Amino acid sequence: MLCLWFDGNADAAVDHYLAIFPNSRRVGGSKYGPDNRMEEGSTLAVYFEIGGQPFLAINGGPEYHFTPAISLVVTCETQEEIDHYWDGLVEGGEPVQCGWLTDRFGLSWQVVPARLAELLGDPDPARANRAMQAMLQMVKLDIAELEAAAAGA
Repeated sequence: MLCLWFDGNADAAVDHYLAIFPNSRRVGGSKYGPDNRMEEGSTLAVYFEIGGQPFLAINGGPEYHFTPAISLVVTCETQEEIDHYWDGLVEGGEPVQCGWLTDRFGLSWQVVPARLAELLGDPDPARANRAMQAMLQMVKLDIAELEAAAAGA
């Protein structure tokens, strides 16, 4: 299970992620009780799943923040999938580079084609390098452009 620390907006974050990812669901949660540092009855934790992967979102307070040192990877088979996940996750956030973005909650994501590993690991070092150089110039990744670069087109 992956635990994500939020500062009072865990419910909004989970709702946002569940709206973007098919095969996702809220599993449960808990509220703060009396004699806690947060308001009684406010959300403490939300348990949810994306594609069968369990997550825990907690409203822990302002002490900790997300950094790009950790990111969640969304591997996509088609450009349509890349466009869907990229557009949904970057809304209200910041595009970065090479398929990376920071969402509106500060969490870093990588939206990448499954084909990228093949292109970058091509046994022909020139093909792999051309794909790498093309990727380094992109913000949102484009499968057709990566394949064309690898082919030398």
